[in-house]
Amino acid sequence: MGNLNGDIEATGKEKQVRPKYHRENNMQNVITRVRNIEFNERVEDVSAKKVKVDLTYKADTTINEPIYFRIDISSKNYNDAKISISNRKIGVKSSTRELEFKLSKSLKSFIDKRDGIKIIYIELAKGVQRGEKDSVSIEINTNGKIDHEGVVVELDVKNPGNLFSGMGGNFRLQSPDKDQKVIGYCLNNIRVAYGRVEFPWSAWQANENTDPIKDAVNGKLIKHLYESIEMARQLKAKGMPVILSCWFPPVWAIDGRPENYKRVGGIQAYRLDNSKKEKIYKSIADYLSYIKSYCGIEIDMFSFNESDLGIDIIHTPQEHCDFIKEFGEYLAKRALPTKLLLGDNSDATTYDFIVPALNDINALPYIGAVSFHSWRGCDDVTLIKWREAARKLNVPLIVGEGSTDAAAYGYPEIFNESTFALYEINLYTRICALSQPKSILQWQLTSDYSLLLGDGIFRTEGPLRTTQRFWNIKQLASTPEESMHIPAKVNKENVNVAAFANIVRGEYALHLVNNGASREATIKGLPDNVKSVRVYVTNSKESMKESKVNVTDGFVRILLQPISFISIFTE
Repeated sequence: MGNLNGDIEATGKEKQVRPKYHRENNMQNVITRVRNIEFNERVEDVSAKKVKVDLTYKADTTINEPIYFRIDISSKNYNDAKISISNRKIGVKSSTRELEFKLSKSLKSFIDKRDGIKIIYIELAKGVQRGEKDSVSIEINTNGKIDHEGVVVELDVKNPGNLFSGMGGNFRLQSPDKDQKVIGYCLNNIRVAYGRVEFPWSAWQANENTDPIKDAVNGKLIKHLYESIEMARQLKAKGMPVILSCWFPPVWAIDGRPENYKRVGGIQAYRLDNSKKEKIYKSIADYLSYIKSYCGIEIDMFSFNESDLGIDIIHTPQEHCDFIKEFGEYLAKRALPTKLLLGDNSDATTYDFIVPALNDINALPYIGAVSFHSWRGCDDVTLIKWREAARKLNVPLIVGEGSTDAAAYGYPEIFNESTFALYEINLYTRICALSQPKSILQWQLTSDYSLLLGDGIFRTEGPLRTTQRFWNIKQLASTPEESMHIPAKVNKENVNVAAFANIVRGEYALHLVNNGASREATIKGLPDNVKSVRVYVTNSKESMKESKVNVTDGFVRILLQPISFISIFTE
């Protein structure tokens, strides 16, 4: 929507407020709004080669700008494509595949090119009046050569990289009636190597003049605080490192009145009161001291959650650096071993936030790990930058929140989509291959963004049950303990790979995501003493389906199922 030579507003992930998503058999329905125009899009898979799109829009305002249905033509698959436009038909034909768009009525269509991508614009309206509504149907037909060409993966077990402890999880408690059953199921059925819990600071010391340790000992604090401490104890009892992260500050620690902070796009972004810095440091350290002395819990690392963005405490890059130095020194003086996370950024794109501390030698003694969240912007170059930042400081890299769509809680049916599960495991495989993190902490292993359905979770009925996402995470988490990332090369762009080895125990793992049709994979580089492997396959129909394949002279050949996550473990 808008002037193509100026500002354009478009639908997209996290761009709309609370869109609605629903699937019914082969039909997907999305309802969303752009500038007070409601769009209702129904997409039906008619057959393997045909899709029907029914689009309806209704205006609650008057807009004197064109509205378009936009189609991006992939440069990878249609680099040599010729595009033809006639009365109600648009054709796209390359050397290997074809697309045909049939419109239910005559609409103006034209071709544009931006950033190397060919774009087809179908003009739905030149403008709309308040109360106006209209609709169009588009039938999409496809044809082309299906690529079954084999893939070759080469492992380099002689050049191990960083240590991978395994998959971790976030355990921020938000739904008392649902969280524990999901947490229990995940902890009992997935090898979880790292944990992250909430520091309910506003509940810990609501009044700056109270003694929170005394109040905690006497049981005077709210139930949520004790539940959060118990969550940390439960994770520690399983032997995993625990990160403590803070979202909400108490009112007394905020610079100014909370009501003076405007919420923008769901972000509150409170600034801390620098004049109360010592009280702030003492309050947080008192909590660490209390749970160590009275609960036996030693927290490994601390962070303010996404302070680059302000959810809900905001720092400038230099303030983040200063906090690490000052609070780190304060903790050391109190003989508390907790280190600080460098970053814990809202996503990988805000890398510059960590630069001041990254280059400040005085911050280094207090940094326990580098951390980013994987919600968006994880291109190859950026993922490698985060790996190199951790290597520069010689500390681990941790993905503090692993997932792909921060707004998905608003349309939770998407969590059960096979495409959502595939996108997520593709991202994790790429992160492992390029960033070499010590752990990726799934957001979350509670009922929030849950890997499970049923029993009231996301209003779903029936017994508690697993999803494709659950099996993807369980499969990746089955990587041998304390493995090292090892280099792996693959000769196909639509197959992502990540490889691991615990060389001491002679255990090796290879994870592949096949984003295309079925094909044979040849794996090279396994040690000569490996005679057989176990293969696990997860997709929309299979959940860690197991088989056994023999290895000959370091080579193994397996059939990659289409659109699947495949893991190979040596025996």
